Amino acid sequence: MQAWAGAAGFDYRYLGDELFDPIPDRLRERVREQPVVASDLARLLALRNALEDGHDAAVWCDADFLIFSPERLTLPAAPYAVGREVWIEERGAGRTPRARVKVHNAFLLFRRGNAFLEFCIDAVERLLGAHPGPYPPQFVGPKLLTALHNIVGFPVVERAGMLSPPVIRDLLEGGGPCLELFRQRSPEPVAGVNLCSSLAGGREVSDAEVREAIEVLLTDPL
Repeated sequence: MQAWAGAAGFDYRYLGDELFDPIPDRLRERVREQPVVASDLARLLALRNALEDGHDAAVWCDADFLIFSPERLTLPAAPYAVGREVWIEERGAGRTPRARVKVHNAFLLFRRGNAFLEFCIDAVERLLGAHPGPYPPQFVGPKLLTALHNIVGFPVVERAGMLSPPVIRDLLEGGGPCLELFRQRSPEPVAGVNLCSSLAGGREVSDAEVREAIEVLLTDPL
């Protein structure tokens, strides 16, 4: 990721827990026990801070976003853009998998003067403030962005994708119906993917499977 940023002409900055510092005090306690939800707001505030610091553009990548074909991951000239999520679900033995085509916030682009970032921050803060929590997963992240995208139609970085656990498992097995459906429904071949490490360590996908998937993607890109 750092190498891609340098090649693209960006400064690179890694954020740890300090990412959450700009969250307003009135919301801090509400999201304290849900760091994934907190990060959906915190990343927007970090992007705004980067633009306010004088950068012409700012890009957010999740820590588990792997860029395996950096030469193919190019940014649009649009004032802002979101990532593409093609979420593949297994439906049981004998049934074909299902694809849900959405957008995600594991990869975000905002340029100075864009009209969307402030709206998005305000909408997220209003939603968090209006509901005491706990919040559904992706409540103010991909679910909110996808709902807005379905109405408005955001610019999308099609090559910034996401792999669901069934796709990761097919990838490790050298192929399968979920991986094939992912390729069919992806508007463009992906050059980077979010590996959903927030699901790792549980019954969805193991840490070892995520590590193995990284090795596969770096040696044999999708």
